[in-house]
Amino acid sequence: MSRWVGDEYWNSSKFRAFTFDDEDDEFSRLKESRQAIRRLAEEDEDEDEVEKVSWSGEPIGSKDPGRAPEPGCDCVSSGCPGSASQAVSLEKFRSLQDKLLLLDSAVLGHHGNVITASCPLCPTLSSSDVLFAELRSRQTALRHFVQYLTETRDQDLLLELLRSLNRTEDVALLQYREQLSLSDAPRRRDFLKTCLSLPFSADDLAHIQDQHDLLDRQILIEDSDAAVEREGKLDVFRKFPRKASILNMPVITTLYYCCLYHYSEQGTFSSPSSVRQTFKLSEKQYFVTALAARAKLKAWTDVDALFSSRNWLGFTRKRAPISFQRVVDILHRNSAPSQVLQDYIGLVDDPQQRVSLASRHRCHDVVINTYRDMKDRQLLLGYRAKVERGSAAERKIDELLSQPQIRWKN
Repeated sequence: MSRWVGDEYWNSSKFRAFTFDDEDDEFSRLKESRQAIRRLAEEDEDEDEVEKVSWSGEPIGSKDPGRAPEPGCDCVSSGCPGSASQAVSLEKFRSLQDKLLLLDSAVLGHHGNVITASCPLCPTLSSSDVLFAELRSRQTALRHFVQYLTETRDQDLLLELLRSLNRTEDVALLQYREQLSLSDAPRRRDFLKTCLSLPFSADDLAHIQDQHDLLDRQILIEDSDAAVEREGKLDVFRKFPRKASILNMPVITTLYYCCLYHYSEQGTFSSPSSVRQTFKLSEKQYFVTALAARAKLKAWTDVDALFSSRNWLGFTRKRAPISFQRVVDILHRNSAPSQVLQDYIGLVDDPQQRVSLASRHRCHDVVINTYRDMKDRQLLLGYRAKVERGSAAERKIDELLSQPQIRWKN
């Protein structure tokens, strides 16, 4: 099924960080295109969160990574273990041989600051090609340099480095990430279209195509609905004003929005069925989203219609792709009245869970009927003491207890 979001979307307000299958170092973690693209497509993540997962962390291979020196600085803290840090000038290391010797000594001694400082401060290296060639045989230094370029946001040099190493997927990913900084939706959509020509796998390209298509659809919906809302043509926008733009939202949020404002539409770009079909959402994803949206609007007829199905004998029965206990939770969060809750609590299979839910939501008929079906006179008497005296629930219990045809087990 779906490339987008699973059941966890509705169970958690925060999304878990993901891990990569590649080697555990900063340089190898650049190679994250498939999981990064899927995550960015699937989840409602902000840029800071993506940065935290994808790029940050201490430089690898260093016991004392410290902070990367500021660009243009020609001194660095020695950071020797067991002693106070002190600034050391790098001006005396002028020749290529001296600088490479310093770099090798820093790697051997695990001095992260010195490693990081030695790489970019190499004016004797006439071109970046010379620097890259030397770094290629020094993997620890290379990883530190990648970290340095990342932290200083020197994307041009980082791209040049990755290209020299023939890391085509990393180059593509780095270019793809540029769309995160674009706040203008049409520009972001157009940029995503250019990403389709980058050297990603077919599966990755399919996800990027979905991102492009979703944003393109959102732009159309946003423009149309904003105009309708301004003109005050539809009651639903007056009763439930839009709280935020739909632009750049995940596909499940888009579906929820369409279930709120365009539920009855068919064959339009804003119809829920079109969103479901285009992005291959599962029955469960559609059901949970539509249930929450229609319950939000108190559209109980629509809610009921989501469950109805017909069995082979022609009888209509309620069926759901999730547990009825979860159905009750969703309805309760959307302030469903007791009568509505009662109908679905009664469909919970487990008697103990059914009684627990019914008691919590004060659905007396469900509790009483469950104890009746269990033929448990003692539980029924105990519940009689909990209901209000003279209430309809008490009268129903008394009527059941007086029926001689019921064969009570106690």
